[in-house]
Amino acid sequence: MEKIITYENLRNFAYSNDHLIKGEIKGIMLNFYGLGGNYMFSDDFGDAYEYAEKGIIHVIPYYNPWAWMNRQSVSYTDEIVAVLCKKYNLPSTVKVVSTGSSMGGLSALVYCAYAKITPCACVANCPVCDLVYHYTERVDLPRTLYSAFAEYDGDMDSALRTCSPLHLVDKMPNINYTIYHCGNDKAVNIEKHSKRFVDAMKVNHNINLVVVPLRGHGDLSAEAKLDYNRTILKEFNQSN
Repeated sequence: MEKIITYENLRNFAYSNDHLIKGEIKGIMLNFYGLGGNYMFSDDFGDAYEYAEKGIIHVIPYYNPWAWMNRQSVSYTDEIVAVLCKKYNLPSTVKVVSTGSSMGGLSALVYCAYAKITPCACVANCPVCDLVYHYTERVDLPRTLYSAFAEYDGDMDSALRTCSPLHLVDKMPNINYTIYHCGNDKAVNIEKHSKRFVDAMKVNHNINLVVVPLRGHGDLSAEAKLDYNRTILKEFNQSN
């Protein structure tokens, strides 16, 4: 199908705070939402203003709520980034930071492996890292994963591996990665996901794991949330 997203209809396909930015654009922050997220924003919100003040385009792609960063989701996000780059004459070297929580954390990581413009960093909160294991982790998950990958060639295991960060370690670009994971996460087990992924990645990648004690899935403490945002902002201030 032809590409249909334009700057004029962008609000139908993603939230963007670009209209709030007054000066030079420093880059694009992609924020991927978790499983089942289907919200749209008609109004601007706190973080959007904060990033706009710093010249950062804050984008929330309205991808499929059961997407798991499959091929269509990568293409969809690339299309949104391309529209913004065209609108503001941003180069292919524009800084993109990929972020998200849970399925969105997986999406942030997987997008780095496949994006047309490779992000300069990834910051993820309680990400699903082993999608093969996750298929068995909760009873609500198989239907969502079948929805995302049913049209892929081969079997389910092979399809899941194409979007499983743990199984993409050799494809992950050499950029900065920061993983936050709550120690009391019952939905995405830290031992099965982030700790295994970080151990595999740290052999050849710059990656940092921040464990947030006594918190449940995606529920960063106030201090950790501030640190999470500071980590994102720091990436836009790094020299190339």
